Amino acid sequence: MALIGKIRKQKWLLVGTLAGALILFIGMLMFDNPNQNFMGGSQNTVGEVEGRKIEYREFATTHEMLYSNSGSDGFSDRAFLWNFYMDNAIVEKEANCIGIGVSRAELVDLQFSDDDSKLSPIISSRYRNQTTQQLDRQQLTQLKDIIVGNKIDQMIKDNQLVPDFKYRWAHQEKEIIKDRLQKKMTSMVEKGMYTPTWMAEVIDLEQTQSVDFLYVQVPFDEIDTKSVSLSDEDYKAYFDENKAQFKQKEETRKLEYVAFDVKPTAQDSADLRQNIQKLIPGFKDTDNDTVFVENNFGSIDGAYVKKSELSAVIADSVFNMPVGQVYGPYVEGNTYKAAKMLGRKVVPDSVKARHILRRATDQETLFAAQRTIDSLKTLIESGAGRFDSLAVNFSEDGSASKGGDLGVFGPGRMVKEFNEVCFYKAEIGKVYSVITEFGVHLIEVTQRYGAGETGVRVAYISQEIVPSQATQNAVREQALKLQEENKTLESLRKAATASGLTLETSPAIKANDYTVGALPAGQGSREMVRWAFGNDQNVGKVSKGEVSPQVYSFQNQGEFFVNKYVVAALKTVIPEGTPSWKDVKEEIEPQVVNRKKAELVKQQAQGKDLASIAAQYSVQVDTANAVSFASGFLPKVGNVEPKVVATAFKLDLNKTSEPIVGNTGIFVVSPINKTQGAATGNIAQIRQQNQVAARSMARNGLIQTLREKADVEDNRSRFF
Repeated sequence: MALIGKIRKQKWLLVGTLAGALILFIGMLMFDNPNQNFMGGSQNTVGEVEGRKIEYREFATTHEMLYSNSGSDGFSDRAFLWNFYMDNAIVEKEANCIGIGVSRAELVDLQFSDDDSKLSPIISSRYRNQTTQQLDRQQLTQLKDIIVGNKIDQMIKDNQLVPDFKYRWAHQEKEIIKDRLQKKMTSMVEKGMYTPTWMAEVIDLEQTQSVDFLYVQVPFDEIDTKSVSLSDEDYKAYFDENKAQFKQKEETRKLEYVAFDVKPTAQDSADLRQNIQKLIPGFKDTDNDTVFVENNFGSIDGAYVKKSELSAVIADSVFNMPVGQVYGPYVEGNTYKAAKMLGRKVVPDSVKARHILRRATDQETLFAAQRTIDSLKTLIESGAGRFDSLAVNFSEDGSASKGGDLGVFGPGRMVKEFNEVCFYKAEIGKVYSVITEFGVHLIEVTQRYGAGETGVRVAYISQEIVPSQATQNAVREQALKLQEENKTLESLRKAATASGLTLETSPAIKANDYTVGALPAGQGSREMVRWAFGNDQNVGKVSKGEVSPQVYSFQNQGEFFVNKYVVAALKTVIPEGTPSWKDVKEEIEPQVVNRKKAELVKQQAQGKDLASIAAQYSVQVDTANAVSFASGFLPKVGNVEPKVVATAFKLDLNKTSEPIVGNTGIFVVSPINKTQGAATGNIAQIRQQNQVAARSMARNGLIQTLREKADVEDNRSRFF
């Protein structure tokens, strides 16, 4: 009982202890599962647009489905997909607010209408016959039967469609609906653009007003930058006058970095040449050129090329070389090569052919297409079937209705594999099967035309002149040494200067950027950006002046060697909103310098006429005639100079202006004649022209404006 009494007396201490333990427990759960927030909501959202959450799993799955075979770096694809999700959410919300939509019947019409003008541009661009470049109506008809007939699930089950066809088509329908809604909204805005009569009359007068003036243009480069000095007040004054243009919606950062280029050494080049030299005897004696070339990074195809189509480096030496002879090693571009003469043949100028195409989109449909083509080939060769009749019934392209007839065409008009059969292999009257990117073809050449010209077939083995692994390692060691010995930007600058290295500053970068200044886009740049914004989970928050603990490597897509190592430091953090003048000092410096140069010209030109000013700066006095206020274009300058033209209109005749900071230099002007505007009476035409221009601006700028006004939370940098 005594113990219970003590507990009762200390009950607030007990409650506080339990509460503290509970908080610690919840905190532990939060840290153990970083994807779960305090309120139990998911942090696995790539973003949220106008209340519509974009979940990571949905985004990643869609990206994988659409771009898994694109061969790109992935970053531009994700940016494109994000813009689609963002625009789709914005357009959907606006459409709901104003009561517009796309009905199921309209969607079907946008996908399969018999009237080409009613089809969505997405359909028109994606479903074209690659041979004729015309809309593939046969394919659309087949797809309509599948989609409208609700056959997708069964055909996937029967392996007649790829498993993700349903999801790809569903995403495409979202694209079509979004595009249609956006066009409807844009059309509503365009129709609301109207030019009233008074505005048309003002434009009419502006177009007929003109001024003739004398001017002196002093290019900025004519004045030595060392002759002007800049103070903080100069920067502040320019920034205060132009503050609005520097306002930004999100935080940006700048990096300063040293890039080490990795280039092949003389020894690397000599070793690679020796590699080719060692292969030449085997290349010459091999009985299987195709296998030898494939095993030695070379190239071989069935094409016979004219002398003019051979590389100029080898044309004279190789074209008349005996069959079986090898020429090399030789250098072409950045590669050591050796060339082997395989044969020569007279190639026709053109051929007439017909084909039967069975489309294939994956391994299973390819096997099915091959079986069908083999069966058709047997029927034709045995005389049991006619080519034209079989083409009508079995071909899956636009030539089917013509019995597969492709007409007459020259070399190179068809895809490579098709072209090689028609011009280098086929005999008239025989049929041949070939696989291309479109599927499996059965081909018959029915006529050859022209005397033709001799072509040669050449095989190549090659070695690109690239840095060896030892060279890459040596450059990486240089970069690592610089990074390890300098942990601050100030120290990095001193070390770089002492070593003769160049430090470069990136433009302001955003959290989702994947390019840094002049560095290549891709994984290396993206890793630098993630580190700079503290999104690299291995690093955490980054402070100004801090050097990255990682040396970043860069390699071009499709290459297997590093061509650049980079040591980076965080230079500047520019917060959301309006920055200080110090944050943008480097960006505005050229404009501030030009203003100071104009002040210098003003001092030196005080009381002088145009001829004296021109003589002082070794330039000419030029004349601008009939310059309209509306255009602001100076023909001899070759640029629009609105400040210069406005000053000429404002100034009294024969007066000399103060120096004007233009786009292409510093100007001093003196008007000599002004023509007052006179109404032309073409108000209807002017109204129409102005409305067309205004509607074009609305059409091009509507979605961008909606993006700027939208409520968007972008979390992509957490994941990618």
